[in-house]
Amino acid sequence: VQLQASGGGLVQAGGSLRLSCAASGRSFRDYDMAWFRQAPGKEREFTAAIRWSGGTTRYADSVKGRFTISRDNANKNMVYLQMNSLKPDDTAVYFCATTPRVVLSALAELSSYDYWGQGTLVTVSS
Repeated sequence: VQLQASGGGLVQAGGSLRLSCAASGRSFRDYDMAWFRQAPGKEREFTAAIRWSGGTTRYADSVKGRFTISRDNANKNMVYLQMNSLKPDDTAVYFCATTPRVVLSALAELSSYDYWGQGTLVTVSS
């Protein structure tokens, strides 16, 4: 299993970016997918998750209303993170992750995820 994240870059505060994650190596139709982020000097933290069916999403309070996670309905192997109204505090390396279905309460738990991508850097300037 491989996860390839892309779409990071440098953006001014208030701007937008769209991250993509391509999963390969098996079918991911029964896999939940998520984005986590890690700021310099901080621990990796949950950002957003989407259930295998695409029907349920979860967000960290810090990004609610600004970020949207989605997955390609036809190709369950792609997941996206649309990030709007970006703030300097959103600066981090963003990682995509996936795992076979977990209970809803575990979607935001870092330990729930078996597979991780290499990360893509997002830098938001003030």
